[in-house]
Amino acid sequence: MSALSTTTTTNRYSSDSGSSISSNLTDDTKTSLAAALDTASFSWVAWFCSLKGNAMLCQVDRSYLEDAFNFAGLEELVPCFAQAMDIILDVQRDSGSTTDSIDRMSEDQRDIIESAAELLYGLVHQRFILSTRGLKRMYDKYKACGFGRCHRVYCRGQPVLPVGQSDVPGKTTVNVYCPRCKDIYFPQVASDGNIDGAFFGTSFPSLFLLRYPNLVPSLPVETFVPRIYGFKVHYSSPLNK
Repeated sequence: MSALSTTTTTNRYSSDSGSSISSNLTDDTKTSLAAALDTASFSWVAWFCSLKGNAMLCQVDRSYLEDAFNFAGLEELVPCFAQAMDIILDVQRDSGSTTDSIDRMSEDQRDIIESAAELLYGLVHQRFILSTRGLKRMYDKYKACGFGRCHRVYCRGQPVLPVGQSDVPGKTTVNVYCPRCKDIYFPQVASDGNIDGAFFGTSFPSLFLLRYPNLVPSLPVETFVPRIYGFKVHYSSPLNK
């Protein structure tokens, strides 16, 4: 997840861009400007989750983000915590918007704060998807096969769930867990595999299936049998070890 460029940040948060549209503009130009304004009106959360590679993330409720309790302990893990919170919540200060302040920073400083916002959102996302509302939101994505399907042939297209191998950021990227064969794999879409596994954590699949036991599939009954010219390979062969 690369940091935002200066142009993207400015256009993303600009409050007065396109505020007056000249009457002599063409209909196509007006349509393009209207689309740009709609994009600019997105919350940061909606915008971030819509980026390529972030399809497995869900949008954390505004009320959840505004509860300081849900961020307990994260201040020690995330640099520039206050500025990152302001970006996530689209907070505008009396002295000017947070984004205006970011635009006056150097490129390196902007990269640090923007990366901190992504990290902070990912860590609170890990907590949100374990809540009742978060589980329901992930349920909807699961039913739509939003996380992909199992690579294993005999799992017959079983939908998978995102999982991390660690709850600590920076350890591994996200994997997907198959409830049928009970193994983990890399995501089918390569760009989805760039998300930090800690943004989902190690507990999500188990808690999700406990919450929705009707989604637990039966174990696969078929396994691949190695053959040569139609004959099964003897059990003592290295192929069966």
